[in-house]
Amino acid sequence: MQRVLLVEDHASFRQALALLFDAEPGFEVAGQAGTLKEARRVASGREPRPTLGIIDLNLPDGDGSQLIGELREQNPDFAALVLTASVDRADHARAVEAGAAGVLHKSADVDEILDAARRLAAGEPLMSPQEVAEMIRLAGRSREEERGLRENAARLTPREREVLQALAEGLSNREIAERLHMSVDTERTHMVNILSKLGAHSRLQALVLAARAGVVRLGGDG
Repeated sequence: MQRVLLVEDHASFRQALALLFDAEPGFEVAGQAGTLKEARRVASGREPRPTLGIIDLNLPDGDGSQLIGELREQNPDFAALVLTASVDRADHARAVEAGAAGVLHKSADVDEILDAARRLAAGEPLMSPQEVAEMIRLAGRSREEERGLRENAARLTPREREVLQALAEGLSNREIAERLHMSVDTERTHMVNILSKLGAHSRLQALVLAARAGVVRLGGDG
């Protein structure tokens, strides 16, 4: 009997999965959680421990990949199947690097989810060694890119950060200049320097990179 832990912050989707697995021979739902904190509490308080996890990556209090490594440390036989709305292969790669046996998009049909769970229960791999190795290489490259982005963002001056934040709030170059009491030419010079430091080719790309680095708050909300 496979004891399934469901970790998904959307309650209706999680409950639908619970009904699915409770109706499937060989599986029982051992616990449900909508956050990392809840999942840790549920998993640590259950004996016997869960043997299979259906885990979302984007949880309110962190990345589901963190949980995968923790649960595999507690139980080396624990298998994790990631079910996520993310289409970013870097997200998938980080999950595999953390120990996920496979990754499915949330749009996958019921048969595909159950087939993956059955294969894991039977000890069958969902990915070839070559696929796993490629995912781990991709995760490493993603970390290097994020580290490079943070280093680039650290070179931005306080004034350049103000320009970026004003841009994030939807201001035009003229409006940014007025707010920051500078000429339009000076604002453009700041923007040229920002693009150069972030390795961006447009204002929009600079804004996206700055948001990823935590330099700006998109929409200007706190």
